[in-house]
Amino acid sequence: MALEHITVLDLTHMLSGPYGTMLLADLGARTIKVEPPGTGEGTRRLLEKDPDYARDGMGAYYLTLNRNKESVCIDLKSDAGKAVFLDLVRHADVVFDNFSVGVTERLGIDHAALSRVNPRIITCSVTGFGQSGPETQRPAFDQVVQAMGGGMSITGTSDSGPTRSGIPIGDLGGGLFGAMGVLAAIAERERTGTGQHVDVSMLDAQISMLNYMATMHLMSGHVPGGIGNGHFVHVPYNSYPTADGHIIVACIGDGFFERFVEFIDLPALRDPAYRQQPVRFAARAKIDAIVADELRKHPTAHWLERLRAARIPCGPVNNFEQALNDVQVRARDMVVEVPLKTGETVRMPGNPMKLSAAKPRAFTCPPALGEHTREVLGELVGYSPEKLAALQAQSAIA
Repeated sequence: MALEHITVLDLTHMLSGPYGTMLLADLGARTIKVEPPGTGEGTRRLLEKDPDYARDGMGAYYLTLNRNKESVCIDLKSDAGKAVFLDLVRHADVVFDNFSVGVTERLGIDHAALSRVNPRIITCSVTGFGQSGPETQRPAFDQVVQAMGGGMSITGTSDSGPTRSGIPIGDLGGGLFGAMGVLAAIAERERTGTGQHVDVSMLDAQISMLNYMATMHLMSGHVPGGIGNGHFVHVPYNSYPTADGHIIVACIGDGFFERFVEFIDLPALRDPAYRQQPVRFAARAKIDAIVADELRKHPTAHWLERLRAARIPCGPVNNFEQALNDVQVRARDMVVEVPLKTGETVRMPGNPMKLSAAKPRAFTCPPALGEHTREVLGELVGYSPEKLAALQAQSAIA
């Protein structure tokens, strides 16, 4: 595995941080969750007793985000526990957290402190608003940054009002950029031999993902509104009802539009003026209505077969069951089996990053709380059984 030479100390909780470290673990990094004794990381208890969403005492959050990880319990608020953590840092490459700004400094485990014991250490903090600027102390969750980042204002329509993304893109975006920042710092360390701190703001990530739409606004001053499933430029490019569901048709550019006109063969779309994108865009409501009236006459499968034969970009609007059973999704190993200690397995999304030199990953069971404390501290740090017993007696570890 690409990152099997990398050891990550995972101080994360909830979603944004655990998702970032899950990505690193899926790429082969030895990822050690450092959890408080007694309670463990916050998502351990989430849905743990739900009959639909829990297996072997673990809810879907924890099961998904913590595969391929180990768990050690250390009391970071005690002097003895902090000393244990610093010993781990001496043998690690990355420390990843999503604490509120200032927490690592108060605990004495910020980058400045950790680099004194290991100059090669890379630290990453994913926070709502980053570690600089006037609003670093504001609390933030997924929907807060989705709203503040502008994306909600163009999701939905003028009738529905602002609508959050169905997936928690605020949290997931923070984890994605955190993992990328760590990989960049690892590459830089190969050149310099020195670690550094990666500061990721969930709000920054949302602004980054506005991408060309933000540039359009900054160039023109136009403030876009809710565009539903349509496009800023292209027509027809939308979701359309069929006799039994919905379908996406995405005609980008004049060439695809002309091909679509020949395919659907409706006189109303053969107006020569529609061959020009600005005219199509101005008439997008009329064009969408014409296309929708035609497509709802037949089932989704009928249209998909014909559209694909005509080489027109299209796709069904899948629900979860349909998406996770899609033949392409399954062929790409994007639904994987993760074993539990009971002998059962749980299916969950796979790793989207396919590296040609990597062997197929055998996913491992999410760890029980403190399951690897003695193993990790004995093997990685070199603690004797006597020292481990003494630390446990002090409640520094569990």
